[in-house]
Amino acid sequence: MAPREDTKSTNRVLRISQLDALELNKALEQLVWSQFAQCFHGFKPGLLARFEPEVKAFLWLFLWRFTIYSKNATVGQSVLNIQYRNDFSPNASYLPPSKNQKLWYAACTIGGRWLEERCYDLFRSHHLASFGKVKQCVNFVFGLLKLGELANFLVFLQKGKFATLTERFLGIHSVFCKPQNIREVGFEYMNRELLWHGFAEFLIFLLPLINTQKLKAKLSSWCIPLTGAPNNDSTLGTSGKECSLCGEWPTMPHTIGCEHIFCYYCVKSSFLFDMYFTCPKCGTEVHSVQPLKSGTEMSEVNAL
Repeated sequence: MAPREDTKSTNRVLRISQLDALELNKALEQLVWSQFAQCFHGFKPGLLARFEPEVKAFLWLFLWRFTIYSKNATVGQSVLNIQYRNDFSPNASYLPPSKNQKLWYAACTIGGRWLEERCYDLFRSHHLASFGKVKQCVNFVFGLLKLGELANFLVFLQKGKFATLTERFLGIHSVFCKPQNIREVGFEYMNRELLWHGFAEFLIFLLPLINTQKLKAKLSSWCIPLTGAPNNDSTLGTSGKECSLCGEWPTMPHTIGCEHIFCYYCVKSSFLFDMYFTCPKCGTEVHSVQPLKSGTEMSEVNAL
């Protein structure tokens, strides 16, 4: 008796796997319907809407024929290595659902959805007093079915056997096609991912606190003595003919109190970004941004 109990526990399907199979079935139906509706994109608008319940029922019947009727499993169950088992079988071995159970499955799922969609259209087209009472009865029946589905779902969360009310009514439940192997989870990859994400979050927090522009100016000032300090004449000539920040001809030239020239937008944006901004060439702190006089100073610069 012990091997049988082990087999049953091995073939038991988790609740999440059964719910995933239902979601995969819904996604497949939406995909098939969207692809089918694209075929009528160039036709007269509203042509497909008149017969939409019947066309959907035909498509779902086609899927049922090549899934549950042939393979004892839906498409979502086949992906997850699951199939239906006849719960009325007294034997412990696997027994597929009978032909009657498969036919009733199609009638409850496909026929039920077609009836729910089509009956309201029938009541809209007949404005008679007798149909009003029938419509109320139908709404009451559908309300009871929805309530039964909710109760079945709550029981399913506790027992984990019948995911839908149709499965409970027909006596079929999900089992694994093949025994599931116990997976050994390695945490080495997960540890690397956690370390990398922690390091990335630390960098995201740290980078905005670093004044990259000031650091760049410091590094450039340290590198100037290594390349050899030029003489004063060449320094003045270079500083007057190009911006010390962008390296281009200075637009609206300004000074910050040293011998170097800057574009107005370059030095102003740098000063607004960093109130302790210093000249990247000589390290002079900015006290005030003054426009370069067009008189003696520019004539001296051009003479150089």
